[in-house]
Amino acid sequence: MQHSEFDSALQQADQAAGDFARRDLAWHWKFRILAARAQIFRGQYKDAIDRLKPDLPPQLMNGEVAVLRKMALANAEDLFEQFAAAEIDLSEAERLAPSSAPKIRMQVIQTRANLEFDQKKYPQAEMAFRKVLDLSRELNLPASEQQTLGSLGNTAMEQEHYDEAADRYRASLKLAEESGRTFSVPTTLGNLGWSFYELGDYENAKQSFRQAEQAASRAGESADRISWLTYLAEVDSETHANTEAKSKADEALRLARALHDPLTTVQALNASTIVALETNDMRSAGKYNREARELESGDFDHRQIVASLLNSGRIAERIGRLELAQQIYLKIRSDAGAQTSARWESEALLANVYREEKRPTEAEREFRLCLKTVDEARKAVEREESRLSFLSGAITFYGEYINFLISQGRTIEALQIAETSRARTLAEGLGSSRNSASGAFAAGELQSLSKRLNSVLLCYWLGKDRSHLWVITSQGTRYFPLEGSEEIDRSVKSYREALLGSRDALHPVNRDGTKLYTMLVEPAQDLIAKSAQVTMLPDASLYGLNFETLIVPGETPHYWIEDVSITTASSLTLLAASITRQTSVTKKLLLIGNTEEATSEFPKLPQASAEMETVERYFAEGDRDVLEGKEATPTAYLSRNPQQFAYLHFVAHGTASLTKPMESAVILSPSTDDYKLYARDIVAHRLNANLVTISACNGAGTRAYSGEGLVGLSWAFLRAGAHNVIGALWEVDDRSTPQLMDALYSGLSKGKPPATALRDAKLSFLHSGTVYSKPYYWAPFQLYAGS
Repeated sequence: MQHSEFDSALQQADQAAGDFARRDLAWHWKFRILAARAQIFRGQYKDAIDRLKPDLPPQLMNGEVAVLRKMALANAEDLFEQFAAAEIDLSEAERLAPSSAPKIRMQVIQTRANLEFDQKKYPQAEMAFRKVLDLSRELNLPASEQQTLGSLGNTAMEQEHYDEAADRYRASLKLAEESGRTFSVPTTLGNLGWSFYELGDYENAKQSFRQAEQAASRAGESADRISWLTYLAEVDSETHANTEAKSKADEALRLARALHDPLTTVQALNASTIVALETNDMRSAGKYNREARELESGDFDHRQIVASLLNSGRIAERIGRLELAQQIYLKIRSDAGAQTSARWESEALLANVYREEKRPTEAEREFRLCLKTVDEARKAVEREESRLSFLSGAITFYGEYINFLISQGRTIEALQIAETSRARTLAEGLGSSRNSASGAFAAGELQSLSKRLNSVLLCYWLGKDRSHLWVITSQGTRYFPLEGSEEIDRSVKSYREALLGSRDALHPVNRDGTKLYTMLVEPAQDLIAKSAQVTMLPDASLYGLNFETLIVPGETPHYWIEDVSITTASSLTLLAASITRQTSVTKKLLLIGNTEEATSEFPKLPQASAEMETVERYFAEGDRDVLEGKEATPTAYLSRNPQQFAYLHFVAHGTASLTKPMESAVILSPSTDDYKLYARDIVAHRLNANLVTISACNGAGTRAYSGEGLVGLSWAFLRAGAHNVIGALWEVDDRSTPQLMDALYSGLSKGKPPATALRDAKLSFLHSGTVYSKPYYWAPFQLYAGS
């Protein structure tokens, strides 16, 4: 049975039960119970119940065999959905269990936990599973511990505590890896992927689903493999990878049809419907959806019923049957058993129906209800790292509400809705005085913010069909419509690749550089004076774009940095809070770098010593604390009370994690096995620095989250409390960086603000007439502000 060879197990147990029928009734019943367990594993619940129903002989009525029989009977009845009978038999097993061995007592509690779970009594199930977990550890039963951690993950997931579920599944997988017991690994990996998916963390969801599908394929678990293929198709569809999505959905449907299993077939059909809708193939979408609805019976999996119903509503809406779509969405919205994500989606889709029916009051009510549902679900996520990705699954609905408000000419209110999604996790961690969820900036407040910052603010929102730009000046706020995100994303990707190729984008003039300026800045150029301070609030792919490198077209094409000084910010809320926050009055520097080689992957930086000496020169001996060489360790940084310094400067390698941004790290000298100063550790130690400079590759991060922006080391230092952070968008050049930092600190020493000092340093490169005039050398460093 431990090797899933249930046919052989049943045959051997039956034979042994027969052999002992006349010789030893206790062993006869033990083997009979084993045979019933094999039948349970085979899904033959009724046969198992029939096998266990006969009464035990009197001499066995109160011992261990009686406990095992009642427990197995309750298990079979539970799975056969005879819950009342299962409750009676399990209560009897619980009455008899105290005199049994500890392992059997634990199995009785496990059966209780399973019964509560199957009856959807999740808090009671969780309590019982926790008891089993404690006993598993006490009795040193790693296989049971592994299984129970997975069950606790399931319990958390059913209660929509997805971050907690992910933690449980990861712990279960770690035990499986250590013990070599891989039987449940495909399912656990898939469930982990589902947790990530519900948290909006599509990168990690895709990785987990892919591993689960491969593991299920190797194990010959066809039904599970189909499930993970369908979820992979849905993730690909969410991220607009339509070709890959269709390939996976087609494969899942082919396998499901061959298996003749209604549940997996409906799963595959629902995924195929979503893919068809994404590619506007309405004929296929309707066909798949009708087949799915026909396969669903009254006691079918409720999650799939809701998914099919949502697809029916989408199809009805697309073909103009608005009344039918409305009825479907109202039904899902009022369904207490529907997942929260399905309910907020039905609210947003219902709002779209009302909008199409020219019922703006009802549409706005549903949009606000949708955002409220999303916000409440987000608040239930406990781990900060999980909250980072949460809005990815709902950001589309913010965009649809913004489009609705724009269509009504309510541009300021549209900006307020955009603001409700920006930097929520960052603002919460910093304890911003304004409620970032309200986004309630009045027009006069926006003008005042621009005036107090002495900066023009450019706020972007990228949408699939159309994007938006709000320009905030001391005179007022103007709105400009922009191209859809597909065109912008394509140009950003192409231009970034050109800059990383160390090309001179002005000779000849790069078409994407001018195109991006024309699309993103030109609409607002009349509102931006020469030499103005400009604060960018980007969105989506724009977080990876240095706007300074955009090419201003005309008789003399030039980089935009020639005209303006640019800072990047996370949200209006944090900008407003930063104005009133007291800055550090000290001039103290904590300088860390020129590290020892940690591993062959991170060798010594040849110019690190020169950069350290350059930065040191600008601070008096009593105003600097230098951690260099073997002293530059993560422990040394954390023990130096970094809150007391006005300037922090790192000269070291850096890493940026795409799937786990809080695992991004500054690479310092090894101390025992520890040489990484992780983003998660940076966040945990408060700062009051005027400026943190991360002279390392990818210091800004590589992954942009919906709402939060680019998350990595720069985000972590802002989250810790730094007022300004200089981080790199790509790998920096070790030869040129010391010269750039010399020019930066020269400006700072003369009292220039960080934005001006950094711009002047970059301009000195640009006008140098050397190879360093190319953006590759000066453009990676970007200033982030607003904490």
